[in-house]
Amino acid sequence: MKIVIAPDSFKGSLSAQEAGAAIEKGIKRAKPESIVKVIPMADGGEGTMDCLISTTKGKFVSEVVFNPLGRQIDSGYGILGNGTTCIIEMAMSSGLYLIESHERNPLLTTTFGFGQLIVAALDQGCRQFILALGGSATNDGGAGMLQALGAGLLDKEGLQIGFGGGELERLETICTNEMDSRLSECEFIIACDVDNPFIGEKGASAVFGPQKGATTDMVKQLDDNLEHFANVIEQTRGIAIHTIPGTGAAGGLAGGILAFLNGKLESGVSIVARVSALAEEIQDADLVITGEGRVDAQTVRGKTPYGVAKIAQSHNVPVVILAGSIGDGIDVLYEHGVSAVFSIVNRPMSLEQAMAETTPLLEAAAEQVIRIIQTNH
Repeated sequence: MKIVIAPDSFKGSLSAQEAGAAIEKGIKRAKPESIVKVIPMADGGEGTMDCLISTTKGKFVSEVVFNPLGRQIDSGYGILGNGTTCIIEMAMSSGLYLIESHERNPLLTTTFGFGQLIVAALDQGCRQFILALGGSATNDGGAGMLQALGAGLLDKEGLQIGFGGGELERLETICTNEMDSRLSECEFIIACDVDNPFIGEKGASAVFGPQKGATTDMVKQLDDNLEHFANVIEQTRGIAIHTIPGTGAAGGLAGGILAFLNGKLESGVSIVARVSALAEEIQDADLVITGEGRVDAQTVRGKTPYGVAKIAQSHNVPVVILAGSIGDGIDVLYEHGVSAVFSIVNRPMSLEQAMAETTPLLEAAAEQVIRIIQTNH
C-alpha cells in the first residue's frame, strides 16, 4: 500500500515537515510495511519557503533588510536546488509578526525590505522568482518594493514620497528609468491564496486593513490612496489593476508586482505541488493524507487540503484530511475529492493543550485511519 502524506503546517504547533513525520509514524504503527512518501506542502503563506527549500534540496541565504517600519533586521530568502530560482516570503521582511501589536499602522508600514530581498537575490544570479505573499503588515500596493528596486515615486516637487500607504495620496508620477535593469531578465510568480481585488469593499484595505491596525477612517483613506495609486499606474503602464482578482494580496503588493514586474498570479498550493512533483507521486498511490490546523468552508478557497485533494481526484485516489479543528461548511469538500475529514482531538481539551499535543494527536489519528482502511479491505 502506497500512501502519500501531503500536509500543510499546523500553525503554532508543527511545521509541514513535522506534521508529515508525525502522520508517517502513526501509519507505520498500524501498517509497518506501507510505502510512505512525505511531501510537505504550503499554500503561499508561512512555511512555503521552507517546503520548497526542503523538497528541492536548496539553501537559505541570510540578508539584512528593512522591516515594515524601516528598522534593519536579519532576514533572508531561499534558493532552490536548481541554483537559479529564488523563493521569497514577504512576511520575512514586511510581515505582521515583525512588529509589536501597538505599532501596527498600515499608513506607515512599507514593503521596502521585500524589494531589498529581490535585489539581493538578483545579485546572487537568480532570475526566476516565486514570491509568497501571506502575512503582510503593509497596505502600500508594493510602493516600497518599487522604491527599493530603483523606481521614483515622485510628488509634485519631483521628490520621492515617504514610506507607507498614507503617502500614496502625494504621488504624482512614477519614474521607472532607474529601476534595476536585470528585472527585465526575470520571471516572477506570485503565490497567494486570496482573490481580493486591489480596491473596493472586497479589496486589500477593506478586508485586510483592520487586522493590520487600520481604523474605519484609515480603511477609507487607504482605499482611496490605493485607488489613486492604481490610477497613476494605469497612466504610467497602461494596466488597470483596480479590480483584477488577487491584486489585493498583501496590501496590494500583488498588484504592484503584476503591473511593474509582469508578475503572474498562481495559487500557492499549485506552485508547491508543481515544484515538489506531487501529482507524479499521487498517480500510483492508494491513499493521500493531508491536513492543517483548521478546516472549514474557507478551505475550498485555495487552501492546501483542497489543492491536494483536487490533484488526487484527477487520479481517482481517495483523500483523508486530518485537522486540528473542524468548522462549518466542510461538506463542499466531498465534491472535490475528499473522502473524509477527521479532527485529531480525541478528548475534551483546551486549545492550548491541543496545540501542545499536536504530534501525538496526529500520530494517533493517522493510525486509526489506517486501521479503519485495513478493516474495510
